[in-house]
Amino acid sequence: MHSDAANFQLNSHLSTLANIHKIYHTLNRLNLTEDISQDEHQAGNLRSCSSSDCFSKAMPPRKKRRPTAGDDLSAKKSRHDRKHESSRIKTEEEFSSKRCLEWFYEYAGSDDVVGPEGMEKFCEDIGVEPENVVMLVLAWKLDAQNMGYFTLQEWLKGMGTLQCDTTEKLRNSLDYLRSVLNEPTNFKLIYRYAFDFAREKDQRSLDINTAKCMLGLLLGKTWPLFPVFNQFLEQSKYKVINKDQWCNVLEFSRTISLDLSNYDEDGAWPVLLDEFVEWYKERQMS
Repeated sequence: MHSDAANFQLNSHLSTLANIHKIYHTLNRLNLTEDISQDEHQAGNLRSCSSSDCFSKAMPPRKKRRPTAGDDLSAKKSRHDRKHESSRIKTEEEFSSKRCLEWFYEYAGSDDVVGPEGMEKFCEDIGVEPENVVMLVLAWKLDAQNMGYFTLQEWLKGMGTLQCDTTEKLRNSLDYLRSVLNEPTNFKLIYRYAFDFAREKDQRSLDINTAKCMLGLLLGKTWPLFPVFNQFLEQSKYKVINKDQWCNVLEFSRTISLDLSNYDEDGAWPVLLDEFVEWYKERQMS
């Protein structure tokens, strides 16, 4: 009887060991066990845990480094600085219609147009002579219709395009306005604009004195033959220049060589330029 009890206990113990062995190998096939070479403590924990706990211990998740309090403070400060800087620049550069309107009335007084007196003060404030070519470019940008005058509508629209609402901002834009003349297409547009801008609105042509001034302004520094052409106009019978003649003078200055050797007398040039070529050649011969 004692022997039967001993055998029962032994069989029960062996059965328990067998069950543990099966569980271990089942977990091993699922790659949930630790390596055999790990220390006894880990192996003991593995054998005594449930299957879900073993998976958690065998495959610990990789944790990202959490930023320290110093990192958080630095990041927040950096974002704050960038936001503050962006806000400051935006405030400085943002165009204000109200400020632009107030600026206009500094020169217009109680009128809705800047006249000759206001224009003189305006030129003085921005540091530009009234007869400087940059003033013609500015007038073109404002699409001004009458020389020596800027209306309220022209001012607000043109200055808005330039994003200028103060004297300082316009001063800083003068180099840009001068550079516009360096682009051939823009120069041609400004040259054509100058004719209508400078002529009397009840006249279709430009009086000869105004024409000479405007030609000197636009071509005086870039066309080597301008001084000679100006002399021709002074001694000629012409009292006015029409728009066709005006536009052809620019084309002539761009395409005809200084010795006039490529000028075609049978071409579609206006009589004004035929007479200039003839006068110039006679002068060269004499």
